[in-house]
Amino acid sequence: MRVVRYAQRWERVCVRHGRWALDADAEQELEYLDLRGLPEVVAAQRRWWGVARRAVRSGVEPGEVFALAYAVVARWWEGAYGWEREEIWPRRLHQVAGGNAGTDLERWRIVGRDAVIFPEVVAVADALLDPGMAQLVWVDSGAERPRPLPADGAFCRRLGERVGREWLGPLVAVDHGGPLIAWMGTVVRRRRHPEGRPGPYARFEENLWWVRQEHQAATMAAQLRALSKERKTPGSGTNWRSTVSAEQRFLIENLLGDAEEQLQQLRGAQSGTTADAAQYLLQGLGRGLDLLDQVLLRITAAAANAGVPVDDVARWARLPADAVAEALKAYGDGEER
Repeated sequence: MRVVRYAQRWERVCVRHGRWALDADAEQELEYLDLRGLPEVVAAQRRWWGVARRAVRSGVEPGEVFALAYAVVARWWEGAYGWEREEIWPRRLHQVAGGNAGTDLERWRIVGRDAVIFPEVVAVADALLDPGMAQLVWVDSGAERPRPLPADGAFCRRLGERVGREWLGPLVAVDHGGPLIAWMGTVVRRRRHPEGRPGPYARFEENLWWVRQEHQAATMAAQLRALSKERKTPGSGTNWRSTVSAEQRFLIENLLGDAEEQLQQLRGAQSGTTADAAQYLLQGLGRGLDLLDQVLLRITAAAANAGVPVDDVARWARLPADAVAEALKAYGDGEER
């Protein structure tokens, strides 16, 4: 069913009329978006057909490739608030909104997302099918001499260039909780363990195109329903998404992903000398705990800042009230001070 759903998503462009078809069940009045001012989106539809043929020749279901690329780029979309050098997506979004999305930016970011990011989705799908790009991941990982994936790795740098953003590589290279890093990890594991690894989830973990449920982007319909609910219950504490900024939510999610990735690296590390194994495990646990401490403080501050009683927040976080007060000083407005 998932492949069918994504198959529908990549056939949204009417090349002849320059239109992007919208979900009929999304509870919004528009049937399509006008793409006549965005020739790159129409061109991406033609390019996708070639990418889909490459996938078939490689023995991969095109829908799976599209699903992964879509998950990667939709996650970038959520984090693009903080990309100071991003100019392409805002221009496209205003274009599909009829020239200005500013009067209802939240809604247009939902309605216009899939059309706006479509060229990048196709470019990423093309890159993930490229054996040369997989080789860059292998080299970045240290090949036969394992090392953590670097923030300035050749793969992410080249991927940024392929989506027309040469500055993007270092930003996506540190998104350890996202689908792109998960794909890179699978590339590396498959090369290091070609025989596969045991375990009930191994067939998913070693599938290059598997998109974890938590990595799948919310549909337009689901987002619009959430936005409508938030607007009916605005204010101090009734809805997390209405009181905590998208930038702060994304940062919290990233930190959680970083901690998860750090702790996952410790699996199977109990080998070698006692001193080496203990050092690796303890240092890894220390880094993971540091990340979780940051998440704890940020969530604590976000909840208290949204109006949740400090005593409740302190009790849930198992922190003294003065620690909550310190967290509010550091992260009270969503930014470090």
